[in-house]
Amino acid sequence: MSTDYQQAREALGARLRELRLYAPGGRLTGTQLAQRLGWPHSKIYKLENGQQTATMEDLHAWAQGVEQPGVFEELEARLRGSESHIRSWRRQLAGGHRPVQESWNTEVSKATMIYAWEEAVIVGMLQTADYARHMFLRYAELQNSVRDTEEAVRARMKRQEWLYQAGKKLHVLMWEAALHALICPPSVLAGQLDRLAGVIGMDTVELGIIPLGASLKIPTANGFWILDDRLVIAEDWHAELWLDDSDSVAAYMRVWRRLQESAVYGADAHSVIFRARQALNGRSANP
Repeated sequence: MSTDYQQAREALGARLRELRLYAPGGRLTGTQLAQRLGWPHSKIYKLENGQQTATMEDLHAWAQGVEQPGVFEELEARLRGSESHIRSWRRQLAGGHRPVQESWNTEVSKATMIYAWEEAVIVGMLQTADYARHMFLRYAELQNSVRDTEEAVRARMKRQEWLYQAGKKLHVLMWEAALHALICPPSVLAGQLDRLAGVIGMDTVELGIIPLGASLKIPTANGFWILDDRLVIAEDWHAELWLDDSDSVAAYMRVWRRLQESAVYGADAHSVIFRARQALNGRSANP
């Protein structure tokens, strides 16, 4: 996927170079265009060679600089086409976590069937507000992003309304490690584990947990979500991948099915949660 994205970025760069070389007023050198735009010459070079991702503002300025303002719509479409696959956290979190959560809410609202896998944290749609709050604070620290924590928490909690709509189904797989990860204070994790146990038996939720000692068909990896058969959202440290081609959706569904072979459900899943809760009590008693 990164290769596809880089190819799209290089293709956009080649188009930018073409516009510079064939400007209506005559060929522009990189230095001349940089002077017009008030940019360092290195930025022209990086954009044209696919070494830097253009912003919408960059593309608008470029179209003006090469005296072809009408080409901006084409450039915008090219950029949006590449970003529909890779959405960097730097860009997404420029306005805070709430807008990201609202984008998720929009996509989730369209879905009837959702498959989710998380290996290190509790699945977002099953999080308590306290747990979600600590998650947003941790990521805000990591990404040095806007701290709109309470707005983001409310947006994530609103998404959970989906769980109470007839005809919906959330299929969740989690690795047991997520039940022990102290990304929050022990008291918050305790409440979160109680919440998790409480969803077992809901007709809109199927919760599977892969015990730490289970035999694995494939290695565990980063979390991902499959929305119906139309979209996969996978998370990495630098970005989210939004994949809507049928081959990618099918590949992630195969991964989910392989992981599911190692999971336990119902009373067995409840037992795994109970053990984690008991272990947490022991940690609290012996800091």
